[in-house]
Amino acid sequence: MVRQLHLRPNSMLFSKTCEYAFRATTVVAAASRNGERPTLSDIAERTASPTAFTAKVLQDLVRAGILSSRRGPGGGFDLPPIQARKVSLRMIMDAVGDDAVDTDCVMGLHECRASHPCPLHHNFVQMKQEMARILDTTYVHDLVDAYNNGRTHLKR
Repeated sequence: MVRQLHLRPNSMLFSKTCEYAFRATTVVAAASRNGERPTLSDIAERTASPTAFTAKVLQDLVRAGILSSRRGPGGGFDLPPIQARKVSLRMIMDAVGDDAVDTDCVMGLHECRASHPCPLHHNFVQMKQEMARILDTTYVHDLVDAYNNGRTHLKR
């Protein structure tokens, strides 16, 4: 008898929401470092992200206190350098409700845990622990440094 695998619809390392949040936060922090307040359309263009989806992500980040926003002329989004040193990638993930690195099965199965593992579960425990460490100890400031120095990019 062949057992059926129950797959999740999307088994990626990070959700699209989280990917957009990382990129948008980096753009805002980089602009803030230069005294700019990018608008929604600026951020969407600089990250090659859909405007409507970027708006939702930015709203989550503002609600979580990671970014600030101002309406009207001279308005836009802000993440001052001093704050960018305190915002970890984990905080961004939490703000957009993504816990996939901690909870998702690497094979995309619904039922996967130490007591009921998928065939790859034990092989990836260490990798997931290291990923959690990276998320907890990498700050937006670090991403901005690499981005501003031209060592990285944010468009697909």
